Amino acid sequence: MVDLLKGVRVLSFNHFLMGPLGVQFLADLGADVIAVEPPEGAFQRKWGGADKQVDGQTMLLLVGNRNKRSLTLDLKRPEAVAIAKKLIMTSDVIAENFRPGVLDKLGLGFEAARAIKPDIIYAAASGYGAHGPYLNRPGQDLLVQALSGLAAITGSREHGPRAVGVSAVDHHGAALFAAGILAALVGKARTGKGCRVDVSLLSAAIDLQSESFTCYLNGDTPDDVRPQGPIAGWYYGAPYGIYPTSDGHVAISLGSLDVLGGALGLPPAQRIPDSAAYPRRNEAAAAIAANLATRTTAECLRILSAHGVWHAPINDYADVVADPQVRHNRSFQTVEGATGSPITVVSHPIRYDGEVPAVRLPPQKLGAQTEDILREIGYDAAQRRSLYASGVVGALA
Repeated sequence: MVDLLKGVRVLSFNHFLMGPLGVQFLADLGADVIAVEPPEGAFQRKWGGADKQVDGQTMLLLVGNRNKRSLTLDLKRPEAVAIAKKLIMTSDVIAENFRPGVLDKLGLGFEAARAIKPDIIYAAASGYGAHGPYLNRPGQDLLVQALSGLAAITGSREHGPRAVGVSAVDHHGAALFAAGILAALVGKARTGKGCRVDVSLLSAAIDLQSESFTCYLNGDTPDDVRPQGPIAGWYYGAPYGIYPTSDGHVAISLGSLDVLGGALGLPPAQRIPDSAAYPRRNEAAAAIAANLATRTTAECLRILSAHGVWHAPINDYADVVADPQVRHNRSFQTVEGATGSPITVVSHPIRYDGEVPAVRLPPQKLGAQTEDILREIGYDAAQRRSLYASGVVGALA
């Protein structure tokens, strides 16, 4: 059992994707994550991709909410805020991804939390940062892909901008959120001091493009950062890209143009030397593309393998699930869900001493641990009944 964060308590006020997914990473490692939701449930319980549900559980709920205990609190009520403050006293980390200032208005923001527990780690995830001209703009993955240049460089000159096919900024932001909290925990272990950690979708999107921006900002500035033809990015030389075959596609990564030209039997006039792989990339890619389009994918893979050119087939999701390395890595786990039906989740992506962290708790029913958590912080049976009756906490859904 992976319990590297056993004994660490995280009080989570998170919704949608970046916050829940980042905190789930800590929960996988053994942290006691208490996910606080309103009595009607957080956003992830109400929306999910493709209108799919498993016994009423949305896909968004199943993505980022395992290994957490669920507590329902109506934070509009002072009695609920009092419960939250008691939990702050017992927590190492507060993690939240509301718009900046929301928890401050409830008396649960950074300064209030630090007054309750001076060594608290307060981690806030937002769309654009804790302050600045975009403070009140809606922060959402697609909008940030557009603002950050990611949609532009993922598109092409021929077809214009294109969004990445997943919520890439949310996912990278979640990883940074977890990393920032872990860094603060290490710092606290050394110094005894807490820390405020701020992560934004906008900064995550730019960080995701570090290679591209570093290339853009140093030396000559290109007039256009949209890729052209099969080449996968504006700063790559040929043959780096995705090429159509007669019955599919193949990705070609690093490889010599001289070797590739010989392997494909390109006529001398179409062979671009390795020294011109970047300046003549579009010319080289066009010649390679025309040749590969006449061959089947299987034939292309055989030729590229025989000549040591780095390449891969383009897998759809069915291919990925069946892939032998993916299966060996146990990248997907099927477990019994909270409703009794099986659910399949993406595994924690890191091994620890060869072990993949287990799914100790599938995403829980709304408020499933409310009773236990209230008992832990000193509310007796009569007080708990009163809190349920008054609606300060929600009954188990």
